[in-house]
Amino acid sequence: MMVRQLFQWRRWVMLGVAIAGCWLLCTANAWAGLEDDNYDGNIFALYAGNGSLVPPKVSLAQSMKYEKPALLVFYVDDSTDCKRYASVVSQLQAPYGRAANFIPVAADSISPQADYDETDPGYYFTGVVPQTLVFDAEGNVRLNETGIVSYEQVDDVMREVFDLLPRTESVELRRRPINEVNSELVEES
Repeated sequence: MMVRQLFQWRRWVMLGVAIAGCWLLCTANAWAGLEDDNYDGNIFALYAGNGSLVPPKVSLAQSMKYEKPALLVFYVDDSTDCKRYASVVSQLQAPYGRAANFIPVAADSISPQADYDETDPGYYFTGVVPQTLVFDAEGNVRLNETGIVSYEQVDDVMREVFDLLPRTESVELRRRPINEVNSELVEES
């Protein structure tokens, strides 16, 4: 009797292992890829380490109403260029996040209309992602670029908006890698 129970127990264990193996083989892998145009989820959380950017805390209309400078970024979560650019936006938030409003807008969320108000992000969208706009406190567009824009290019415009020293007159900073995607600016040694 004991031998028979042992064989039945082994049969149930083997059946359980077989079912678990089939389940593992049939499930899709969860691999995020920086170098592809696949949807992986929130690009700011995955590739910039900053999921706090989405959803934005204020709208463009609110930012203009409060007369606060803003950085508006149009993106899609399934674009290689947007995935790469997400870390630049996150790096810009470090020095300017309290002084300016960061407003990432998913291009897919812009509803097609005949006319847009100047406080509506759709007014500025050109149909290419990523697209970066910098607004001063008066609501004037100071930068409107498509594609991956360098940190330094946006930083130069932000320095003008906030009346800061130009890069050539301030402390020299260099990039220090944090991981394979992100880096930070530190003083030159």
